[in-house]
Amino acid sequence: MPQRFETSQWVPFPVELVFAFMANPSNLPHLMPARLETRIEDARLQPPPPRPVHPDPARRFRSVAAGEGSEILISFYPIRWVRKRASWMARITEFVWNSHFCDKQVRGPFTEFHHRHGIQAEFRDWVEGTLVTDQIEYTLPYGLIGRLGGLLVQRKLKQSFAHRQRRLPEILAVTARQAVKRG
Repeated sequence: MPQRFETSQWVPFPVELVFAFMANPSNLPHLMPARLETRIEDARLQPPPPRPVHPDPARRFRSVAAGEGSEILISFYPIRWVRKRASWMARITEFVWNSHFCDKQVRGPFTEFHHRHGIQAEFRDWVEGTLVTDQIEYTLPYGLIGRLGGLLVQRKLKQSFAHRQRRLPEILAVTARQAVKRG
């Protein structure tokens, strides 16, 4: 039986910027806790569908995006005191500009792992921003023992996403300033 993890965060940045940032796999290590030493080992990117052209040129962010069929291989140290890197291969299974993209584990520690990254424009108190949602469904190997291990996975996911939620606004602020300079 699959286990689930969900989280959401609102950030005061336009959906076009947030989606462009999140859809670029090279940004993943910046969102992960430093102790994991996450790195991209390989990326076989497929082009996404044509990017919608926003009428405002300031919202036409240029960036790499991993379209459907892309495969990204990452590695990281999952256990602090064990200096053995774990590998994880993910494939993008859905991609809709400024809405969502989904990835699925092709190879890694889970029996199954599906992650939906939702990105939706949302105003809060008359401030334009973006609601970033994550829905993860996973199954661990080893039956009942794996289900018990799911408690540890839930804790690790909460820690990783808490870190991401602290870092994302800071990184997007820098990204937004850089985009303005390039524009």
